[in-house]
Amino acid sequence: MRDQGRQGEFEKVMLRHLDAAHNLARWLVHDPSMAEDVVQDAYERAFKYYATFRGGSSRAWLLQIVRNAAYSTLNAKRQRMEVSLGDGTRTEDEDSVDADLPDLGPDPDATLAHRQELAALDDRLNALSAEWRESLILREVEALSYKEMSRIMEVPIGTVMSRLARARHALLRQARAEGPQGVVHTKRRRVEAADVSALTGRRE
Repeated sequence: MRDQGRQGEFEKVMLRHLDAAHNLARWLVHDPSMAEDVVQDAYERAFKYYATFRGGSSRAWLLQIVRNAAYSTLNAKRQRMEVSLGDGTRTEDEDSVDADLPDLGPDPDATLAHRQELAALDDRLNALSAEWRESLILREVEALSYKEMSRIMEVPIGTVMSRLARARHALLRQARAEGPQGVVHTKRRRVEAADVSALTGRRE
């Protein structure tokens, strides 16, 4: 009965952050299938160590676990790639933009333009380092405080602010290289959560 009660409490507190967990995992590992594995691993770890959760932001606590699980997965993937390259084998490029975007609706021109904008946003974010990309996602999409980001990223608040500023400037530089329209789009303060939802398949 105690285990059932613990599981029920865990689900009540943590399952509401499932979309945020998928969001962060997807942008860190670049692969929807791998992101699913990361989130599953993270939730298993979270449940195992739930007794150590002492209150505060449950989302920040969970996203820290997701981040650690994602980097563990990336490190394991990098090691496998090094072994594969040593054997003379080739690996598939998993950093491409997802082709599984929504079908064209009643207005094909507008839908196509929006898909192109989403692809451009995806390219810009994926061109950033993982540290800069995660700072943008945590701040602009998940709207976390600098204090929460500091806990998740395990760096001082000053480092969080520095990474975020550099990431924003990098996006703007990329947009300037694309021309005036890209600059206008990127100067919006927030990376639109709806845009990220469309790219990741996240349900609102």
